[in-house]
Amino acid sequence: MAQNAAQENDQITVTINGFEVTVPEGSTIMEAADAASIHIPRLCYHPKLSLQGSCRVCVVEVEGQRNLVASCCFPAVDGMVVRTNTPEVLRLRRDIVELLIDNHPEDCNTCERDGNCELQRLARDMGIRERLFAGERKRYEKDDTGPALVRDPEKCVLCGRCVRVCGEVQDAACLSQVHRGFDTVVMPAHNAPFSETVCTGCGQCVSVCPTAAFVERDSTREFLDALADPDTIVVSQLAPAVRAAIGECFGFEPGQAWEGKSFAAQRRLGVDVVFDTQFAADLTIMEEGAEFVQRIQNGGPLPNITSCCPGWIKYAEHFHPDMLGYLSTAKSPMSMQGSLIKTYWAERQEIDPKRIFSVAIMPCTAKKFEATREELFIDDQVRAIDCVLTTREFAWVLKHMGIDFASLPEEEPDSPLGESTGAAAIFGATGGVTEAALRTAYWLIFGEDLPADAIEFYETRGLQGLRRAEVRFGDQLLHLAVAHGLASANRVLDEIRAGNSELHFIEVMACPGGCIGGGGQPYAGEGELPLDEVKLQKRAQALYDLDAHRPERCSHHNPDIQRIYDEYLGRPMSHRAHNLLHTYYYPRVPLGIRPQEAQV
Repeated sequence: MAQNAAQENDQITVTINGFEVTVPEGSTIMEAADAASIHIPRLCYHPKLSLQGSCRVCVVEVEGQRNLVASCCFPAVDGMVVRTNTPEVLRLRRDIVELLIDNHPEDCNTCERDGNCELQRLARDMGIRERLFAGERKRYEKDDTGPALVRDPEKCVLCGRCVRVCGEVQDAACLSQVHRGFDTVVMPAHNAPFSETVCTGCGQCVSVCPTAAFVERDSTREFLDALADPDTIVVSQLAPAVRAAIGECFGFEPGQAWEGKSFAAQRRLGVDVVFDTQFAADLTIMEEGAEFVQRIQNGGPLPNITSCCPGWIKYAEHFHPDMLGYLSTAKSPMSMQGSLIKTYWAERQEIDPKRIFSVAIMPCTAKKFEATREELFIDDQVRAIDCVLTTREFAWVLKHMGIDFASLPEEEPDSPLGESTGAAAIFGATGGVTEAALRTAYWLIFGEDLPADAIEFYETRGLQGLRRAEVRFGDQLLHLAVAHGLASANRVLDEIRAGNSELHFIEVMACPGGCIGGGGQPYAGEGELPLDEVKLQKRAQALYDLDAHRPERCSHHNPDIQRIYDEYLGRPMSHRAHNLLHTYYYPRVPLGIRPQEAQV
């Protein structure tokens, strides 16, 4: 009885537009309105970020308050009476959005976000059909110096979401609002070009931006040019998380993996050879798993920290140079696949690697940066990856080329770099690399597979920012951590630096949810907000379903993996494998200058 009374005391009743709604104590007016199925327009608000209350688009009238209040950050109290749609409220909201529109470029029809822009939606919903306030408009140069992202301050509405996601979720704090009044602008420190900042290229600023103030660097033109060149052999690969999200670009609900259609779509575009990044994910497990076991058996360095995520790697080089020795030297699956395409496959086909245009279809904007890293090139003149398309760019190219994605047949990737196991599929979800590595590490240590009922490590799954698990391998208890979002990674790295950690293995992914929440995934649709956990869970489940239905679920059982070791690599961590599949990292000073003497 006492517990029920306490629960009742934790609830408050608020009257909104004449309707009563009961919500938990501590709720904001906006949350109370959402619970009452009353939508209040919003712009700076995001449920995963701190409350800012700066745009004032969400103002409402509260009985007893002298002025209108921002509903996103104003607390609801018991007995409060709120009106969200009085003539004055509607007029003020409209005035605010009209002022934003009049200080915005008039290029909607040619804008990257046309048709998927929150400012457009607000203007439509508020009935704004003309520009009323003539006068000077802000003018800024576009910053396209970075290999991954483009910043266009003219399209910024000063919502602050990019600043908060970069500082709060990613702990990079690359962006801030500077100056005051009409001159306020979001920029990196000292207005430095993106190429000279600590930006990791993760693209979460792109994901949360309501307009096109941040977009990925366009790679579609070079891809189309390669397709049109008869002397170029275009070879593609498709990341696991892309197949879990590409359908959303064509109106399908999240939660299904579009593997077969994605392979067919690439062939319809004119791609000559269609491989699968999941093959290289299995290869990554063989190399990273062997490296982990070697460190366990030889006494370190531990913990072994994953190296698949390029945003995390650049972040570590900037902010944790003292930790670089803990990182796995294994390249990411994308870069491993690129290396093998222009060596192993090119040699088998007797093709000059310079004729090959290697394109990677990725959920990640930071992969564009990874493709430019010189230490990942085949040699001084041959890049492992020539072009990276995000999921969004891939979808655009399909629409541009008239490919009817929904009616495509189901097709398989080409051999020999196309076969994959269930372990490779789950790479796209946070915790998937750890789970896949454990399956093969057990085999490497004991010479036998895990029991069929023990192959799934549910303790590594989920969307909690930092998760810990303990797994017993024989007499040894392995301590694991899985982090997604770079702020979560910082928490566990601080423990290691302080000497308070017993961890053996740490997986780090820069983006929320891992690759399924990458900065190159589909924009949030109407009525949605980016980083939505329900959507991320559905994408992750699509990959876990692929795993469950694969005939082979451990990377070492992949017949193409076995073949490439027999024919070409010899064994995991061999001299040739090290040269082709492993890399190094180096500390980066704030302006991104590479000191040769600092290589690790």
